[in-house]
Amino acid sequence: LHAVKNAIDDQCVILGAGAFEVMGHHELMSFCPAVKGRAKLGVKAFAEALLVLPKVLALNTGLDPQNVLVSLQDQYVGQPDVPVGVNLSSGGAMNPTMNGIFDNFCVKRQLLHSCTVIANNLLLVDEIMRAGMSSLKG
Repeated sequence: LHAVKNAIDDQCVILGAGAFEVMGHHELMSFCPAVKGRAKLGVKAFAEALLVLPKVLALNTGLDPQNVLVSLQDQYVGQPDVPVGVNLSSGGAMNPTMNGIFDNFCVKRQLLHSCTVIANNLLLVDEIMRAGMSSLKG
């Protein structure tokens, strides 16, 4: 019931079955050549991190995650106007809209926000540890 409440409050839903993540990965990788310097590595890492959800969906159903990802990406590149999600029965690609598979917008927004906050905190801890190690050497 809470998912229905979220959909009503948000007045929208996001494609499920990993389709949002596949599209996000493709868009970030397309954007990557425009990014200069070290930031390009961050964009690539974030794009690859988005594919964790389709990988987990594949693993949880006993499918090979690499084969599933290749299938999804090939299908999406071939028809970028058609959303592509994980078909948990066959391991192939399917259209989540046609199958009624959606996620809540607020959940995806919170997930993406939390991921970036956690990544920033890890980088900060890494910098602090690096600074501490250099002060011990000197």
